[in-house]
Amino acid sequence: MSSTSSSLYPVILSGGAGSRLWPMSREALPKQLLPLVSDRTMLQETVLRLSNIPKIAPPLLVCNNEHRFLAAEQLMQIGVKPLALMLEPLARNTAPAIAAAAKFLYDTDPDAMMLVLPADHLIENLAAFSEAIEHARQTAAQGLLVTFGLVPDSPETGYGYIRKGKAISGLDSAFQVERFEEKPNHETACRYLDDGGYFWNSGMFVFKASVFLEELKQFEPEIALASANAVKLSHSDFDFTRLDKQAFAQCPSKSIDYAVMERTANAAVVPVSMGWNDIGSWSSLWDAHEKDELGNVSRGDVFTDQTQNCFLRAESRVLAVIGVENLIVVETSDAVLVVHKDYTQDVKKVVDHLKAQNRTEHLQHSRVYRPWGWYESIDSGNRFLVKRIMVNPGAKLSLQMHHHRAEHWVVVTGTAMISSATESKLLSENQSTYIPVGEVHRLENPGKIPLHLIEVQSGTYLNEDDIVRLDDNYNR
Repeated sequence: MSSTSSSLYPVILSGGAGSRLWPMSREALPKQLLPLVSDRTMLQETVLRLSNIPKIAPPLLVCNNEHRFLAAEQLMQIGVKPLALMLEPLARNTAPAIAAAAKFLYDTDPDAMMLVLPADHLIENLAAFSEAIEHARQTAAQGLLVTFGLVPDSPETGYGYIRKGKAISGLDSAFQVERFEEKPNHETACRYLDDGGYFWNSGMFVFKASVFLEELKQFEPEIALASANAVKLSHSDFDFTRLDKQAFAQCPSKSIDYAVMERTANAAVVPVSMGWNDIGSWSSLWDAHEKDELGNVSRGDVFTDQTQNCFLRAESRVLAVIGVENLIVVETSDAVLVVHKDYTQDVKKVVDHLKAQNRTEHLQHSRVYRPWGWYESIDSGNRFLVKRIMVNPGAKLSLQMHHHRAEHWVVVTGTAMISSATESKLLSENQSTYIPVGEVHRLENPGKIPLHLIEVQSGTYLNEDDIVRLDDNYNR
């Protein structure tokens, strides 16, 4: 990938929670970091589809601070070194995120042109995608803010729409934006479809960083100033660029559409039909998959009989579905979702309920990923908790101690280096050790294969916040 001054700089927005795809998508592991359509995650697919775009720079990824190690690992898996991994210290919607990226790029290259893409979209026709980017690039070169208008093939009520205006002089495939429309009801959506001059609002953009920053300064000076300060006061941490939290928090939470695109006189739209799907719900995920002769999509250990037009996904056990139609059934190790396809937009209500009840099933899966590997809870009861732990080769946990719990470790496979205040020792398969309450200790995998062990915690308080980190390779 080239990074010359004439490059197009991809900015990948990866900050969403994807609550309508619960129970697969959760705050700690949202949909863009999951392999929902292929063997690769949505983020990986988004980055890889840029590889054939001419004169394109390495991507700038904007992501949630809590997802930084997962995102970095996923880019490494596909052999992509990003221009930057920019960390949002808190969620402030798309306008501040794009503003921070624009300021970062402008400081690097005053002529920088940005291609802004969400990390969780599906695009099947890559040739049409590439062609649309080239049209948008030519249009943005005239100082316009370009959005992609997706040619609708159904009266969709879940998307906003763009009404095209006059053709832009000298450009065959770009139009002024006459207006943006909110998500319509079914009758209005049908009228938009029949009209032919309306497009789905894709949330993808091309513009010069300098032009966007000038428009932002005009319409949202608070966002412009606060995001610029967040970049100015940012600092590097490993391969991450950490935006200053106090400065970024001063940004009003607004989308790019509300902040700029619906207010500027310089908005343009490039229509495109490219097999697009925003994978915003389980029904849209059903749409995106190939189906069997009865219209079913099945993933995992699934048995069906007299079942039609269903999406069925089993993660940890057999799922048997008999005599039903038009259902979404998703099973994970700690939750099951059953919903009619017409009501998949309401899955967010489950997440809202879990939040209101102070539960954790919306936050993380039973398997929790950490920069050193992962752990998952196996069993729990009064004063005990059993976990399975995997530590990557060469990785180590923080040097830590606990005020309220003791730990028993049994090595299942691999080799463990256990360090305490008094000694260091190697444990191999079927060997075990005991860490008393209050003892400083560290777990490390010095081997070349993953380390798997069973941890039994016992004590009066067993939550994750009973960890006092004394030293940590990952600056947590």
